Amino acid sequence: MRCSLRIIVLGAFAMLATFQAAAQEARSDAEIERIVRDYLMREPEIIYEAIQQLQARQQAAEAERRRETLSSLGDEIFNDPNDPVAGNAEGSVTLVEFFDYQCSYCRRMAPAMQALLEEDEDLRLVFKELPVLGPDSMVAARAGLAASRIAPEHYMDFHFALMNAGDLSEPTILETAEKLGIDPERLKTEMDGSEVAEAIQTNLQIAGQLGINGTPSFIVGDTIVPGAMPIAQLSQLISQERDRVRPADG
Repeated sequence: MRCSLRIIVLGAFAMLATFQAAAQEARSDAEIERIVRDYLMREPEIIYEAIQQLQARQQAAEAERRRETLSSLGDEIFNDPNDPVAGNAEGSVTLVEFFDYQCSYCRRMAPAMQALLEEDEDLRLVFKELPVLGPDSMVAARAGLAASRIAPEHYMDFHFALMNAGDLSEPTILETAEKLGIDPERLKTEMDGSEVAEAIQTNLQIAGQLGINGTPSFIVGDTIVPGAMPIAQLSQLISQERDRVRPADG
């Protein structure tokens, strides 16, 4: 904010200096500074309005940058074969969720996400592991991706089991896998493989390029939603995207 205010004030100095120079003989820097200061003291709301305009422009520029990045990374975001996919594989709308198994907000949203999948038979959901909350997050992310590779039929049960787990240590995760019919030895081998590590690194890089630094974060069409949100609002975004890609008269 200080930098923004400095830019605004310096810009005001420049504009008023130009005006004064054009209107009359050039004045000293001290005189111009006094004129600007007196003007801003009389009209302080000018600074507030200028800051608002600057922030709006910055937000618009960032939104445009994100849209361009989404467009350039389309396949990596929506169609990476390393990402687990749930719901309708041929669904008209794809929802992407960046999540961390330790994230309390992700955990709170998990039952609603499960219900959303059950209610919307035309939704394709892509899970992107984003382990940003420490070592246990990384262990769970590796386990989730490994399970999706060796036992895709059990992935959803495993995913939601980890979302509800009080302990995300490796021994407990392997025990959970075995209870769900996933070979723990195979899971451990896959967890330690280079392909799983590379998939996680790719997700971290994509998140960085999109300005996503927390979980959960969602992508619907060209819209990025940072943070948890009411499931009704998320459903509305999905419906809007469905209307966009599949018009009613189509």
